[in-house]
Amino acid sequence: MAALITILAMETELTAIETLFTRAKLADGSLTDIGVSGGRIVSMEPAGTTSATGATIDLEQALVVPGFVEGHIHLDTSFYGDAWIPHKPCTDGFDVHERVAFQAQNMAQAAPMDVRARNQLDLCIGNGSTQMRSHVMVDGSVRLKSLETVLAVREEYRDLIDVQLVAFPQSGILKSPSTPQLMDEAISLGADLVGGLDPASFDRDVEGHLAVVFGIAENHGVEIDIHLHEGSTLGLFTIEQICARTRALSMQGHVAISHAYGLGDLQGDAARRAADLIAGSGVSIMTNAPGHHAFPPVALLRAAGVTVFSGSDNIRDSWWPYGDGDMLNRAMMIGYRSGFFTDDELKAAFDVVTESGAKALRLEGYGLNIGAKADFVTLKAEHVPEAVVAVPKERSVYKAGKLVARNGAVIRR
Repeated sequence: MAALITILAMETELTAIETLFTRAKLADGSLTDIGVSGGRIVSMEPAGTTSATGATIDLEQALVVPGFVEGHIHLDTSFYGDAWIPHKPCTDGFDVHERVAFQAQNMAQAAPMDVRARNQLDLCIGNGSTQMRSHVMVDGSVRLKSLETVLAVREEYRDLIDVQLVAFPQSGILKSPSTPQLMDEAISLGADLVGGLDPASFDRDVEGHLAVVFGIAENHGVEIDIHLHEGSTLGLFTIEQICARTRALSMQGHVAISHAYGLGDLQGDAARRAADLIAGSGVSIMTNAPGHHAFPPVALLRAAGVTVFSGSDNIRDSWWPYGDGDMLNRAMMIGYRSGFFTDDELKAAFDVVTESGAKALRLEGYGLNIGAKADFVTLKAEHVPEAVVAVPKERSVYKAGKLVARNGAVIRR
């Protein structure tokens, strides 16, 4: 064993550092030199103690944090960078069916999807996202066309950001002809996850809807991320059914519920029981803390052991005109709407868009440690709590140790 340790130590010492990032301020306040080789972090030593064998970049005591995790977005439906499309309100409150109809009308007059997808990717990368999960519409109306377009754009951006794609049944599964078959084909085509949408209120068949989603996931060995806008006890019932299927198929850690608005309608013991159920089932919850809905209680869920992550969701599309693709700003909004004031609470909001996002997306090599991917962001802030409340826009984004964006502008080599 001693000989093995000696050999490993020698191999580490012999690893050539291609780029040495000096004077990086970590979250604990320490100044560190970060050595990168082959796109990975190979050394982390106190500032000034590492000999440079390659290029040297002085980070000038900027706060260095892991790249942000954009955990829920729609690359196929955003109008960011396109002509402004005024928001059209629903006839009576919020209706998913009507919003889907508005979206179809707007998409027909929008710029080409690949152009709009690139605009949105540039926005997110420029703000520090190095990992993303995007839902892409797959149903009887668009079939696999949107997915094919976004798959091609993903390939173009492979050196700038890692993107997971979800086959998303925007028009329902059972109500939309041929959708189950198309979703199955989508996974074979290159989608990474299978999605769902409001099994009770949209398809009006919870068991039938979930049987398709979990069946595809089981057949292909992929994970699940289900949109759930259903409120109050209806939303809770659907969550209970999702958790039950997750446990029955031993898929703990492989299932996410996005939005889960109903959790925000629960109070007291009911909310705590729901949190315990979700935690025990290993289901993750995504929230973007929307301004027009109750949203899951982030602190309560985290205290119960639930992995809570976040995403921009819609950016200037048919659902709402807001969105800036900045996950640091999203952390601020989560903290603001959750009543987070202390440093520990602000760090929790930051965790939702970084480490917890990485856990929910099951990312390999995430973080600031030896062996991890050299994906990080530099910020002009003294520490994480200040970064969350100040949302400094001056930042540099590194992917695999290479500069890919500075102050919002993507850099292509």
